Amino acid sequence: MSQWSQVQQLEIKFLEQVDQFYDDNFPMEIRHLLAQWIESQDWEAAANNEAMAMILLQNLIIQVDDQLDRVSQEKNLLLIHNLKRVRKLLQGKYHGNPMHIAVIISNCLREERRILAAASMPVQGPLEKSLQNSVVSERQRNVEHKVSAIKNSAQMTDQDVKYLEDLQEEFDFRYKTIQSLEQNDKNSALIKQEMLALQAMLNTLDYKRKEVLGKIGRVIHEIDMLMSNMLTEELLDWKRRQQIACIGGPLHGGLDQLQNCFTLLAESLFQVRRQLEKLDELLTRLTYDGDPIPVQRPQLLEKVNFLLYNLFRNSFVVERQPCMPTHPQRPMVLKTLIQFTVKLRLLIKLPELNYQIRVKATIDNNRRFVLCGTHVKAMNMDESANGSLSVEFRHLQPKEMKTSAGSKGNEGPHMVTEELHSISFETQVCLYGLTINLETSSLPVVMISNVSQLPNAWASIIWYNLSTNDPQNLSFFNNPPAATLSQLLEVLSWQFSSYVGRGLNSEQLNMLAEKLMGQQVSYNDYQLSWAKFCKEHLPGKSFTFWVWLEAILDLIKKHILPLWIDGYVMGFVSKEKERILLKDKTPGTFLLRFSESNLGGITFTWVDQLENGDVTFHSVEPYNKGRLAALPFADILRDYKVIMADNVPENPLKYLYPDIPKDKAFGKHYSCQPNEVSKPSDGGGKGYVPSVFIPVSKILNDSTEPHSPSDLLPMSPSVYAVLREHLSPTAIETAVSCKLSSS
Repeated sequence: MSQWSQVQQLEIKFLEQVDQFYDDNFPMEIRHLLAQWIESQDWEAAANNEAMAMILLQNLIIQVDDQLDRVSQEKNLLLIHNLKRVRKLLQGKYHGNPMHIAVIISNCLREERRILAAASMPVQGPLEKSLQNSVVSERQRNVEHKVSAIKNSAQMTDQDVKYLEDLQEEFDFRYKTIQSLEQNDKNSALIKQEMLALQAMLNTLDYKRKEVLGKIGRVIHEIDMLMSNMLTEELLDWKRRQQIACIGGPLHGGLDQLQNCFTLLAESLFQVRRQLEKLDELLTRLTYDGDPIPVQRPQLLEKVNFLLYNLFRNSFVVERQPCMPTHPQRPMVLKTLIQFTVKLRLLIKLPELNYQIRVKATIDNNRRFVLCGTHVKAMNMDESANGSLSVEFRHLQPKEMKTSAGSKGNEGPHMVTEELHSISFETQVCLYGLTINLETSSLPVVMISNVSQLPNAWASIIWYNLSTNDPQNLSFFNNPPAATLSQLLEVLSWQFSSYVGRGLNSEQLNMLAEKLMGQQVSYNDYQLSWAKFCKEHLPGKSFTFWVWLEAILDLIKKHILPLWIDGYVMGFVSKEKERILLKDKTPGTFLLRFSESNLGGITFTWVDQLENGDVTFHSVEPYNKGRLAALPFADILRDYKVIMADNVPENPLKYLYPDIPKDKAFGKHYSCQPNEVSKPSDGGGKGYVPSVFIPVSKILNDSTEPHSPSDLLPMSPSVYAVLREHLSPTAIETAVSCKLSSS
């Protein structure tokens, strides 16, 4: 089943998450129509290779053309229209930057895998629950409702101001008419009656002026209260969700809703400002003793301007945090002299501001680093698919300045990866006589000078964003706080779901908890130190917990990804636990686990039964990335042989734990079917005998420990057949014997 088919079967709450990241940059119609083809391409590699990205873009356009021909024959007018629009988008937007579409599609596929992994997890973790509680959802609905009510109130006040303006014009006309009469006429009874009517009209004007000012004051008060409470909380919640999403958590939505709220409030405030200006015009034409306009208007205008300043300042946000396109799953880790991207948005979307706001990017003021590349750009509504007022910097590079002695700063792996920096942005908004200076900053970033520092730098990013919602605590690692173990384990599961497409279950997380804190630990409220996570070596090992885990992630990503996604790699299980699991199983039952003593190693253990009925276990020496680069792991499991003393070689692996036939589990991942055995005389290409690698191990009769290593021997099936015909099992055993070691 394709990944897209699995996505379509998700519950509605997960489908809503999928809907959030498909937009006009990569329309969902194309994802749906070209599902199989899209999933068969290596978009992640293309994201770092411009030539490959250009080829994939051209092939994507060809695929769209093929679909267009098909739907044209079916006369599907709507789909024809959409496909033509998509084709124009692909040719126009990405022709000059094909790597950008590769990054977008790679990210979409990765997010799909993360959501599928989250959907397969039976229980949400504490962090995810806190981000999706009903109180937050209720507040979002309340904010939207109040903003809509405020907008309606401001519009109704417009009508009141217009009525007041009409009333004053009538008063002006009648007053000037009386003033133009001769003195004798003014003493007539009719004129006196008209003067009384004019006085009544003035009283009405006074009442309406006070009423309008009261309504304006109430609108301003409602906006003030909304901004001070619920809207501020909504913005802080969005920023917290963004932090969590950056370290692998659930996608953060809601920015479009916030933009709608900010924009409506800004429109309402400018509308109120115009109403106050209209009252000032009316004041210049008519005033009187006790007139409320000269008393109340200045205070109200000052409050409106104050609210506009605050609204604009809060609306300037980093929509997408700094990230190197080469490492999309590791945002906020920046390598010197490598380009990174960052996107900002002004949540107040007014047409008057399009291309009028120029944003300048700088790095923090310690003068150790500078930004190279285009660091000043104008915000516009044309580059974003949803028409938001935004700007994306795509060609910024951090460069380290030399010290006065001519040498660079301290680039030791520990100092660099715990030193936090900030990318700052500033601009100025000039609108309707207001000038507002805006500033914002990225979340703290870690600078590295060598890619080998990336794992520890990413650990710093994880720890910071897990432990604090303070967006600018650059001295955080001077005294890093402990983290709740239950939340840390949830974040570690996210590393697997976001990076390799499948999160960790409760049993796997329990094993990690034991590795961090010891046996039988209750980790719900346990506090884990930063040093324990990333700086102190594991007991008896030469590496830290994080380095060990990062090596496993790298192993999965590069060598056993399909097996991991299918759920066939138990992975995190101790030697003691695996024996408990296997001891009552059918001989030949095996499981796959990650090595605890070798970085980036995977091994398999199987159960066997001796002639006397005793159970024994055998573990192969862990396979590392060097050996897996030579032979796919699924093929190793298929072809693996052991040679027991006085026995012919045989494959001991029969059932994947608990009882899945091996070929049923791994058959679709075999690179090819085993070759038919042929003798040397049969010949191969150019007279050579076809050959394959076969992993072979030797197990001694008196061995009851799982200590059988595996050395890959270049032995073809035909050669092996001939050996069996001409040599005894003992001779074969001697030929393939190898050293013993534990896993």
